[in-house]
Amino acid sequence: MKKRAAIILMFIAALACMLCGCQRQSDRVAYNISKEADNFNVTRRLEVINARTDKPVFELIGNFAISNNSTNELEVTVEVGQGVYKKHMVYLNEWTIYVVEDVSGAYVDKYHYEVNFLPEMIVPVTVTMND
Repeated sequence: MKKRAAIILMFIAALACMLCGCQRQSDRVAYNISKEADNFNVTRRLEVINARTDKPVFELIGNFAISNNSTNELEVTVEVGQGVYKKHMVYLNEWTIYVVEDVSGAYVDKYHYEVNFLPEMIVPVTVTMND
């Protein structure tokens, strides 16, 4: 009985491990594109449109990161130069919609990953030998 329970548990554990690693290629690429855009590497266009009149009320083209907070506003951080950033707040109501268009496209590699070590976070270690 114990042997059967152990085999069933091992089977369930193996099945869980196999299912945890499942991710569609499109999900990985979409994540990478979003990350590139948030790192100011993709030129995009933000258009805020009055849905009542079909007229644009705001347009922004450039390399920017965008987030939508809970108070119906967009927080847009724009890179305007090397290490120079500006932040815009776009307030939305029930008659405005927004569209973000990827203008330049992004090259992303689904096999690429990056490991960064921050030198200031590494504690130096001195190794001494006592003979």
